[in-house]
Amino acid sequence: MATITSTSSRWDAFARQWRRGRSGYMFLIPWLIGFFALTLGPALASLYLAFTKYDILTPPVFTGLDNFRYMFLQDYRFRQALQVTFTYVLWSVPLKLGLALLIAIALDKGTRGVDLYRAIFYLPSLIGGSVAIAVLWRQLFDRDGLTDQLLQLLGWPPGTSILNNPDHALKTLIVLSVWQFGAPMVIFLAGLRQIPQDLHEAARMDGAKTMQRFFRITLPMLAPVIFFNLIMQTIDAFKAFTQAFVVSAGTGGPIDSTLFYTLYLYQEGFAFFRMGYASALAWFLLIIIAAFTALTFLSAKYWVHYDDTR
Repeated sequence: MATITSTSSRWDAFARQWRRGRSGYMFLIPWLIGFFALTLGPALASLYLAFTKYDILTPPVFTGLDNFRYMFLQDYRFRQALQVTFTYVLWSVPLKLGLALLIAIALDKGTRGVDLYRAIFYLPSLIGGSVAIAVLWRQLFDRDGLTDQLLQLLGWPPGTSILNNPDHALKTLIVLSVWQFGAPMVIFLAGLRQIPQDLHEAARMDGAKTMQRFFRITLPMLAPVIFFNLIMQTIDAFKAFTQAFVVSAGTGGPIDSTLFYTLYLYQEGFAFFRMGYASALAWFLLIIIAAFTALTFLSAKYWVHYDDTR
């Protein structure tokens, strides 16, 4: 009898809670449908396909760890894609954050028309990832493009194409990424506005120089913002796809010098129809991003300090 009463009371409490939050739950239904049908469901399906041989046209055949064995032991293009992607991340992220911080500090000095400059600098972040900008970038660095004409003025032979040079093709994509510094710049600018000016005034009265105030006050106070931007920009760099796909015409050339990991994953899944292997590549990319994120969080306790930390 006591058990029935307890169950009834719990059900009544649930019913009251449902009535109080019914409107909120109704608004959540579209998101829940999208999450389970378009995110969680496909993710679990790809996890299963990662252990199968699947070409879309025939039913998947379970192969265990064969995809991962081939990935690590035999696939040289997988290793090349990893090398290109890590090179891109290790160069583009620090350069983008450094430029974003530099511009943010310049705008924080009370420049006239700061709102206009902020909008102008932010614009590349809005359009930089588009196909149109990637096409424009290809025309800019391709044979007979503007870069070719400028190099001719410096004495280079005509018909020079940086995109066709495996030693320099990746650098153009790094430059394109750094050019999209607007988003982290806005976040840095907001963080700089939160630093108490009393600290700078006190340090200036004590004789601290500009660089001393930057390294002793600005950077430590800005550490949480740097941490956030570092996480977000690293994840975005690992997921970069559109620029490499358009600039290299989907090949990752020349000689796989722009073969981003995501581009190789796309080729395996949608060009060669090896969906099982592409799913394995996708899950390994997830592990890489998770590992980098975890390492960044673990290192944060040594260099990120918050105002409410005791």
